[in-house]
Amino acid sequence: MEFKAFLIKYAEIGIKGKNRYMFEDALIRQMKFALKEVGDFAIRKQAGRVFVEAKGEFDFDEAVSALQRVFGITGICPTIIEENKDFDHLAEVCCKFIDEQYPDKNRTFKVYGRRADKKYPMNSMEFSAEMGSRILDAFHELKVDVHHPDILLTVEIRDRVYIYSDILKGPGGMPIGTNGKAMLCLSGGIDSPVAGYMIAKRGVRIDATYFHAPPYTSERAKQKVVDLAKKVSRYAGPINLHVVNFTDIQLAIYEKCPHDELTIIMRRYMMKIAEHFAREGGSLALITGESIGQVASQTIHNLAITNEVCGMPVFRPCIGMDKQEIVDIAEQIDTYETSIQPFEDCCTIFVAKHPVTKGNLKIIKRSEEALKDVIDDLMKQAIESVEIIRVSE
Repeated sequence: MEFKAFLIKYAEIGIKGKNRYMFEDALIRQMKFALKEVGDFAIRKQAGRVFVEAKGEFDFDEAVSALQRVFGITGICPTIIEENKDFDHLAEVCCKFIDEQYPDKNRTFKVYGRRADKKYPMNSMEFSAEMGSRILDAFHELKVDVHHPDILLTVEIRDRVYIYSDILKGPGGMPIGTNGKAMLCLSGGIDSPVAGYMIAKRGVRIDATYFHAPPYTSERAKQKVVDLAKKVSRYAGPINLHVVNFTDIQLAIYEKCPHDELTIIMRRYMMKIAEHFAREGGSLALITGESIGQVASQTIHNLAITNEVCGMPVFRPCIGMDKQEIVDIAEQIDTYETSIQPFEDCCTIFVAKHPVTKGNLKIIKRSEEALKDVIDDLMKQAIESVEIIRVSE
């Protein structure tokens, strides 16, 4: 049997009450965006279900892969649709379905009938029992298990009849655009793309800021970040990537400030610049990939000092994760291999040999006084010379 349709399942959206339709509509918009390069599909919603039907030829695996990148979807069910509701006809279709989809019949099964069309002459339990009996007659090797079956054949009787058994896992979360917008501080490392993915999963649309330091960082380092943004955009949708020339600010910090405080002071100015572009673009929060204690700048003392310059919330979804947990997600979303390419970013180029791990805010502010004659002009130049790249898959 050739699948020409999918039944889409969601979870959190179903408990949204009177504004549920807004989340459903956002989900459908994202599905259309994800599927536009795969083929021509009709997408409609009906009584707590979303149906995707192909209007022509399409690649099944590509369609599933595209849907598995749409936040809000928890399950993707390849579905057979039948117009004819006659029970004998449906029994033939279901037996053919089982025969083709499960060559090894040494399994247990259950039929779950769901009668949404109340005019249908059999209720849900009657339909399930009779259909199960027909399948047992056709395949004697099968056994019934109503609690933990190997095969759960679902038959939904609506305006048409929808038959499916597999539920392919979706990414979960909330549809993009339903929870505002935030600015991701995107480096070339492993953590920040994961952080962007995790916040986007909660329905947040994201932009990104990357700090470039030519000639100390190469064009290949910049391209690496563009490539990471593209991979994140497969899930998050188009991203406005702000490429900031940070060289002069870093050199000024290096020349005028204590070297053990370089990373903290540098990150404070990064956050200020990222927040400027966040406000300019309508973002309501910043996102970073920081994890407590992973490096010297990410101790709780130094994170507090970094936060002090921010007037908007800073989301750190990786904050309580260890490195392997972050790597596992990076591998899942296909950013890991790009992140480990050996092109250093500005943070690694100007790192101190012995960075302070328990910074003191008063001391840091006193050290920043050495920059007061130059920093405003340098910040202005960095902001005015920004390169904005529209990134999408």
